[in-house]
Amino acid sequence: MEKSLSVNRLAWKLLEKLCANPELYSVKIEKTKYGALIVDAGINAKGGFQAGKIITEICMGGCGKVEISLSQYGDITLPTITVHTDNPVIATLGSQFAGWNIKEEDYFAIGSGPARALAQKPKEVYEKIGYVDDSDKAIVVLETDKHPPEKLVRQLAKDCRIQCENLAIILTPTASVAGATQVSGRIIETGVYKLTRLGLNPKTILYAWGRAPIPPTHPKFVEAMARTNDAILYGGATYYVVDCENEAELAEIVKKTPSNASKDYGKPFSEILKAANHDFYKIDPNIFAPAKITLNNVRTGRVFKAGEINNEALRKSFTF
Repeated sequence: MEKSLSVNRLAWKLLEKLCANPELYSVKIEKTKYGALIVDAGINAKGGFQAGKIITEICMGGCGKVEISLSQYGDITLPTITVHTDNPVIATLGSQFAGWNIKEEDYFAIGSGPARALAQKPKEVYEKIGYVDDSDKAIVVLETDKHPPEKLVRQLAKDCRIQCENLAIILTPTASVAGATQVSGRIIETGVYKLTRLGLNPKTILYAWGRAPIPPTHPKFVEAMARTNDAILYGGATYYVVDCENEAELAEIVKKTPSNASKDYGKPFSEILKAANHDFYKIDPNIFAPAKITLNNVRTGRVFKAGEINNEALRKSFTF
């Protein structure tokens, strides 16, 4: 298995920068009873765009770079996150992918970030990409509005096979600016996951770039979560460089990749979720994708593209 990059060691350097400047990033730092580090980026802390930016880079295991700017979507002006990486598979599937369902009694959160590579969660993803980390420190990012119970913190350290004092947990409520920023920052990962699900070997993806609007925040979790989904589904654009032999197959995969391949395309995600009785497993999985994809095959030089930015859908979602 590939061990040339340690996503936890790379991300830990960013974590140290974050923790050394809590006033700048508007976060609160504390330690649990057994020494684990907790970074609050929006529950009892203000958080913000700068926190969201560095947390996105941490989520990508230090293998991606992030910029935040302002962009036009029709006549709407929105903050926009741009992400790029030269190690897209490790940065996304190997680290950023929100694939760790974390539960302890009545506490539930979705875990992402470099700690997944130590816990190998979910295992089938790491078997597919052939990656494992060997760091003695771990960082997990939780999309949650509650602090995790101590028992869960100890279990996370155990899952990562590290000492509790070497575990860092970053808390990012979806309803916060930092939370919304880091979700929109998953634009590349959303595309990589969809391409992989459609049959593309993820190891053929060499470089990746993406951008998505950061939606206006909403105090209610369901509305905030719906807006972050819509930001990617209707406003997210991606560019991938691949090395692929079968171009006929590649062309078909690209056509099916954008969110407009879904039967639910065009509806605000809040409506899609309501129609599914708030059960994500009942939602058409084809909707979870960037709005637009461009793909360059270095083997032939050909460029493939599909999808489009849907400014009207963004307007409906963000209630402009």
